[in-house]
Amino acid sequence: MSKFSKMGLVKVSSFLVVILFLINGASSTTFTVVNQCNYTVWPGLLSGAGTAPLSTTGFSLNPSESRVISIPASWSGRIWGRTLCNQNATTGKFTCVTGDCGSSQIECSGAGANPPATLAEFTLNGSDNLDFFDVSLVDGYNVPMMVVPRGGANGVGKCNATGCAADLNGVCPAQLKVTVDAVAVACKSACEAFGTPEYCCSGAFGTPDKCKPSEYSAFFKKACPTAYSYAYDDGTSLFTCSGADYIITFCPPPR
Repeated sequence: MSKFSKMGLVKVSSFLVVILFLINGASSTTFTVVNQCNYTVWPGLLSGAGTAPLSTTGFSLNPSESRVISIPASWSGRIWGRTLCNQNATTGKFTCVTGDCGSSQIECSGAGANPPATLAEFTLNGSDNLDFFDVSLVDGYNVPMMVVPRGGANGVGKCNATGCAADLNGVCPAQLKVTVDAVAVACKSACEAFGTPEYCCSGAFGTPDKCKPSEYSAFFKKACPTAYSYAYDDGTSLFTCSGADYIITFCPPPR
């Protein structure tokens, strides 16, 4: 074999290595979003600041439907469910009773959820190359949701399922309950309901040693032990995993 041919093979081999490296480096996580509710849910997605945008920021899922979304590497953001949505036949404006993002469209296009809304929050490939994820009721609750990692390895923390499978709307404390035509559709956080620093963990209560659980956060925590019930509920509510894909289910079977 000639020197030229050998050099050509080296170049081709090097090129293939680079291509494989780029492919692996660009590999993404997969979110499988599943609706097991007996009603339509309109998931909304919001990317964090400085994070690559997703292929969709909002869509509809009928009962028993699912959708797979490719999530860029090192993505951070949140996903939630919107309920009781409709599109005005005259104006075309799209609105939801709970979890609305105010975009007037099915796509949220960079807008977040109006509380109360159950949130699934992710930071992928964060410190120590771990995924950090949680389900939060800090902004209230509107629909049951679970996050289940699949195919990942335990990190420093816990590569476990988390979320809130319970239906809390009907049993929500009266001061927090949101109703439409006498039907409970969501449950506010104490911060949204009362707006005081001790419930919002703000001002003089803006540190973990000052902001403590309340009777209202205790209601959420008792029903959903692995979900965030207030801002500093990290110890039992934040999970880590490495190299996982995630199944995000609305209205999962009660656990």
